[in-house]
Amino acid sequence: MSVEVFATFPLLVILVALAWTDALTQRLPDLGTISVGVLGLLVAIASPAGDLFDSLLAAATGFGLFWGIGATFYRLRGYEGLGLGDAKLFGAAGAWVGLMGLAWVLLVATLSALVFVLTMGTGRETRVAFGPWLCIGFSAVWLSKLMV
Repeated sequence: MSVEVFATFPLLVILVALAWTDALTQRLPDLGTISVGVLGLLVAIASPAGDLFDSLLAAATGFGLFWGIGATFYRLRGYEGLGLGDAKLFGAAGAWVGLMGLAWVLLVATLSALVFVLTMGTGRETRVAFGPWLCIGFSAVWLSKLMV
């Protein structure tokens, strides 16, 4: 059994816990997000197909992108719209799926969240946790990467 396959079960368990926690509390605990990121880097080191440089670059890019969006939103609106937990989770996703996979994670997460918001008819002022949608996108991209 490959390192990637072996690491998938704990990854999915943590992602389900993170999604559930964020949906209930609108918080993504550091214990979960950082653990997923570290595990992703360990998989990149241990796997023959892993690329530690790509994983580190993608983790930094994912975190930096979401941090920048969140900081800009806060500066413009005066309240948090995308938190550091989301940035840490997106960075952790980068450690697993690499730089190219991040775009797919974001696409799946964003489209899933958009469908949810449109079908639920939530108002403009309704806060929707983005973590569960990131977890769905992350899981989908990681599992599809394993299938190839």
